[in-house]
Amino acid sequence: SLDHQLAARHGSLVSGRVVPMPEGDTLHRTAARLRPALVDQDVVAFEAPRLAGEGVPTGATVLDVRAVGKHLFVDFDTGQSLETHLGMPGSWHLARRGERWRRPRRDMRALVVVAEWEAICFLAPVVRLRRSSGPTVRPEHLGPDLCLADIDIELVLARLARFSDTETEIGSALLDQRIAAGIGNVYKCEVLAEVGVDPFAPVVSVPAQDRRRLYETAARLLRANLSTDRRVTFEGGVAVYGRAGRPCRRCGTTVEVSRQGEQNRSTWWCPQCQPISTVS
Repeated sequence: SLDHQLAARHGSLVSGRVVPMPEGDTLHRTAARLRPALVDQDVVAFEAPRLAGEGVPTGATVLDVRAVGKHLFVDFDTGQSLETHLGMPGSWHLARRGERWRRPRRDMRALVVVAEWEAICFLAPVVRLRRSSGPTVRPEHLGPDLCLADIDIELVLARLARFSDTETEIGSALLDQRIAAGIGNVYKCEVLAEVGVDPFAPVVSVPAQDRRRLYETAARLLRANLSTDRRVTFEGGVAVYGRAGRPCRRCGTTVEVSRQGEQNRSTWWCPQCQPISTVS
């Protein structure tokens, strides 16, 4: 089939298997795959059934497809930009004109049709049409996108201090897109494991050098997976994510899992490799 499923289904468990939700690398790969099909093409049809107000007019030209953290933008020469956030259930697909979709039409949240291709966004909880487009348009609340080169780590660390209080756990802070954009649950767990930090330690108890290493490691791993279809963070796979009850791939200790934070997200960690941090 010429249909490319550009993001996986995102439940916590599918057939007993942990399935990761889309993270920054997923969105950048999605943009890279949509871009050749859409950019410089004129819009033949546009639909966004839950979008209030006007849509993108027929004849508008697609200028760019880009990712900012976990958000994807399709920019048009009309000064409009379609923004989607996939959340847990969302995905983008690409199909040849007239080809059968992989999901029913009722799941469609946005559709951009050009001469040869149909780009379909399914089940995304957030679909917006902004009135201005271009590389400077991005969600105002997001921190630096760790998938990009030359990230200002000092800015990230300053935002970590700004958006954390004495009770904020480092695992929850890593998921806070206001601090840095792109880290999801997989990278949260894997980065904490690689740096050797207890996910439940308060941010203030994590040594400054480890805070820096966490975000530097996250940026390195995210960028390393921008051109791969199978996410790899440790020796061909993952070190701790989804491995509860199985041995840690570093030391052999049994990996544990607990819920964490206001969103009650699962956190996998190795109690041997990730001792509680203390202020240096």
